Amino acid sequence: MSATAPPAIDPITLEVLWTRLISVVDEAALTLHRTSFSTVVRESHDYTCMLLDGAGRAVAQATRSVPSFTGTLPISVKAFLDKYPAESLRPGDAIISNDPWIGTGHLPDLTAAMPIFAAGRLVGFAGAIAHMPDIGGRRRAPDNRDIYEEGLQVPILKLYEAGRPNETLFEVIRRNVRVPDEVEGDIHAMIGSCHKMRLGLVDLLADYGLSGLEAVAEAIIDRTERAMRRAIAAIPNGTYTVDTPIDSFDTKAPLLIRCSVVVGDDGLVVDFSGSSPQNPTPLNSVMGYTMAYSMYALKCVLLPQVPNNEGITRPIRITAPEGCFLNAAYPAAVEARATVGHYCTSAVYNSLAVAIPERIPAESGIPLHGFAIRGRHDGRAYAGIFFVNGGLGARPDDDGVSTTSFPTNVSNTPVEILERSFPLRFHDKSLIPGSAGRGLFRGGLGQRVTMEVVSSEPMTLVILSQRLNFPPRGRQGGADGSRERVLLNGEPVEGGRPFSVVNGDVFTLELPGGGGFGPGSERDPARKESDVRDALA
Repeated sequence: MSATAPPAIDPITLEVLWTRLISVVDEAALTLHRTSFSTVVRESHDYTCMLLDGAGRAVAQATRSVPSFTGTLPISVKAFLDKYPAESLRPGDAIISNDPWIGTGHLPDLTAAMPIFAAGRLVGFAGAIAHMPDIGGRRRAPDNRDIYEEGLQVPILKLYEAGRPNETLFEVIRRNVRVPDEVEGDIHAMIGSCHKMRLGLVDLLADYGLSGLEAVAEAIIDRTERAMRRAIAAIPNGTYTVDTPIDSFDTKAPLLIRCSVVVGDDGLVVDFSGSSPQNPTPLNSVMGYTMAYSMYALKCVLLPQVPNNEGITRPIRITAPEGCFLNAAYPAAVEARATVGHYCTSAVYNSLAVAIPERIPAESGIPLHGFAIRGRHDGRAYAGIFFVNGGLGARPDDDGVSTTSFPTNVSNTPVEILERSFPLRFHDKSLIPGSAGRGLFRGGLGQRVTMEVVSSEPMTLVILSQRLNFPPRGRQGGADGSRERVLLNGEPVEGGRPFSVVNGDVFTLELPGGGGFGPGSERDPARKESDVRDALA
């Protein structure tokens, strides 16, 4: 089989090779999961693994991957190559950075990439991203004003050079984080997963007599591109513009996402011109993160059955004016970029609903909420983050799913693990009756989480609230979902600030349910009976 003639790879062989590539990255992801130290990686699964070709193009991602990471990892590897050109790389090198503007959009996520060599030539890259339990700074503080308050910035550097660790960099990282053993352990887990991908790809090339990844990558990417172009062609040409307001931290005025989806004969453009300017809070997204979740929204609707790779992005262009809060300029605070970026998915859906209303679900109870906590208990420092979710919006053909993470897909951490890891005691974690929007199909339910602080010293707790003023929208006549509520010791409070809580304090978060789809008057009687019987209506 020729390594330089993509058409020579017949469809059956390509499917076998593709399945083998997925197996390689899935085994690497399992390695990262099993060898990680922190709950955010081990329990929340806030990581990804990916194989890229020698130019940094995405070829195959792990089945369990966070959409923002798979969207930004190719951007990172291409930036790594700008600093360390291919001819300067050697076996055993590993490059790392957490620069938000070439990476995942905020500092806690570390991105690593390892060049893969076969028969003395560079054939691709193994990439991994993981959310660290801590990166120093004022974690997730809503009143941060710039990137310097948000933690340690790691520029593009070699963590390993020809197999030798950069001990100075490891020491700098350890000195700047609150839980150094967990952070370093997770970094080693990332590098171990890259080694696993390297070995898997080298074995695959040897088994099939391939001298490189180029032919396979080109065939996979080209087929995916053609499929995406066919999907876009099924949308009526036109410009579809909708405004999506979201809560801000420092003013009663909302932030505005203005999203125009422009469909033409040669592809699709998502344009965020007219969105609010960047602001002096962490409610800012960088362009790579904005692109990732906009692209993810399009893929979910237009081409859900095709695995993700570089071909998805070729017919699509995402733009936002520099200096708006969806394309913030350095040194903006960006720690809450998920709180902003997750709404890009809703904004794209709101615009697409004008063009293809029968295919777009109602809004979900996003964004994903993360409890960020830090402090000391019985002489030991702790720091971490765990996630909770609202309900999915109703789908055009079925009810929404309750308390399900979207658009990211991190996992729930069991309360038993959290109580063992942090000075917390959980009183309640339950579905909220009546929180979902009614309709022909009902939204998924939100949830209530109540926990008590059982710490010997004060704890800093941060929750970046949203949906306080703008509930998840219903679609095509469906009702809106519920709004969010934040309670401290039973009294409503605003979530857009850090809380200093002490032993005995009780914190409650009530997350919204998803919007409904279609008129409720047309709901199937059997579903109505089920709603009443389960006290979910």
